[in-house]
Amino acid sequence: MFFRKDAELRYLHALIENAKKKGIPIPKDKKGAPPFSVDDNIFHTSTEGKVLENPKNSPPEFIFQRTVSPEKAPNKKTKIKITFKNSDPIAINGKKLSPEKLLEKLNLIAGKNGIGRVDLVENRFIGIKSRGVYETPGGTVLYVAHRAMESVTLDKQTAHDKERVMPEYAELVYNGYWFSKKRVNLQKIIDKKRNQVSGDVVLSLYKGNIVIVSRRTKNRAYSMKKVSFEENKSFNKSKVEKFIKYHSKQLYKS
Repeated sequence: MFFRKDAELRYLHALIENAKKKGIPIPKDKKGAPPFSVDDNIFHTSTEGKVLENPKNSPPEFIFQRTVSPEKAPNKKTKIKITFKNSDPIAINGKKLSPEKLLEKLNLIAGKNGIGRVDLVENRFIGIKSRGVYETPGGTVLYVAHRAMESVTLDKQTAHDKERVMPEYAELVYNGYWFSKKRVNLQKIIDKKRNQVSGDVVLSLYKGNIVIVSRRTKNRAYSMKKVSFEENKSFNKSKVEKFIKYHSKQLYKS
């Protein structure tokens, strides 16, 4: 149901007055005004409303709660090592942590380095567009690190299957279909061979940027012998020729 603007304001003021009567604290922004619309949890903070409703306006710096501006981030790189086991992050710099503690630590480290700010316009489930500013410091680092580990542990077909289903999966979750059969079936594709995604990823964080420094894994999906440009015995010229001939024929098939 949609309210007219004046009705929305009356409703908001009534809520604020009721909260005051019951002794419930009402947060204010740094300028003392009523707050933006803010959703906050351990994974991210999203800010909407007020000047952000007009996409021509840049977000004011005072709305950011978890991240410093990249310009004000340290002038020194921060290196971190994230360890994955069966696709789950389990340690930072060799120290094992619970999922909650690990994400909290990454939020602090990444936030200090200006990592995780996103300004985007969403296509809402109800059919409207909505502009929001997001802060996801720890989640951004985990995303980059996990993708880096997947790149050296998943086979080509599994990696491509994940890329194919992820947009649909994300839309189902966004629209509230977490418990749907379709989401459950897609989860099986996403979780396929997740036990192979294990190893260490070292990242460099610097003024809003994340650079992959190294990937280490015991998984054999990435073969140094097969990818080496140096002459090696694993290279079979005849097999390569057969491969080329086979795929050249596929060009003429419907």
